[in-house]
Amino acid sequence: MDALINVAFPVFAIVLTGYLAGHLGVLGEVSAAALNRFVYYFALPPLLFVFTARAPITEILHWPFIFAFVGGTALTLLLALLVSRLFLQHRDRAELSLFSLTAVFANTAYMGIPLFATAFGAEGTLPAIIATLAANTVLIGGAIGVLETVQTTNASFYRTTVHVARTLLRNPLMIAPFLGAMYSLSTLAIPKPVGNFLDLMAAAAGPAALFALGLSLFGRKLLGDVKEVAWLTVLKLIVHPAMTYLLAMYVFEMEPAWSKSAVILAALPAGALVFVVAQQYDVYVKRASSAIVATTALSVLTVSFLLIWLQVG
Repeated sequence: MDALINVAFPVFAIVLTGYLAGHLGVLGEVSAAALNRFVYYFALPPLLFVFTARAPITEILHWPFIFAFVGGTALTLLLALLVSRLFLQHRDRAELSLFSLTAVFANTAYMGIPLFATAFGAEGTLPAIIATLAANTVLIGGAIGVLETVQTTNASFYRTTVHVARTLLRNPLMIAPFLGAMYSLSTLAIPKPVGNFLDLMAAAAGPAALFALGLSLFGRKLLGDVKEVAWLTVLKLIVHPAMTYLLAMYVFEMEPAWSKSAVILAALPAGALVFVVAQQYDVYVKRASSAIVATTALSVLTVSFLLIWLQVG
């Protein structure tokens, strides 16, 4: 029960506070957009950089953890493709891509990093940072590649690859940990004034991200197909962590803290970047939005259960 009281409660309480701020009219859509931009461009990048820069490169490249998390994601992705094609009768490749992305893209940045900071302390956020980098590279990059190919029939492989690379290189959640890893390789210490600045900015990331998540959920409605959203919820909150658990516990050898981290990160709800991609390509927008709302709401129960079961916090 300590995990529920000490970890899950404060994290989800901040999300609820953000939602209530929207519900009560204290803050509106303009505030939500501004706060999300602050978190995305100014709070999370310093956190991602500073903790990767200070971590040994061997911890950043923790291959058993990466293989377990990415492997669990890949297995769930395959199941999602089968469900989408066989049970939901999707034939359009763009819809297949967005359905599968929604089923596996966990909210490791806005929810995972604050959750791990609460559970393990600031130094314990590294697994969430690694997972964020891996998911953005593989999943967002892959989805954009598929959508570009589908919507631009005459696009060459080179043109598509360049577009995907440019998109990822403009993503601050990609750039910051990559630069941090490069700095870690240099073995140089971060100058104290710079380190203090980064630490102060990073300290704002956790609560601001959770508050922004709650605020952005206000006004979103469950507009998608109920059956389809239910499938997405089961795949994201149950199948994804279950697949990751099998790999983390029985296939790849790693420290208990890392194996538990892989499972918890896989169990997080669908991330908001799915909605951003859906909006950008005007595909699967309503159902992606509904899945984010549904998985975030139900993750209060599923993530809390996992934290207690895994004895975290």
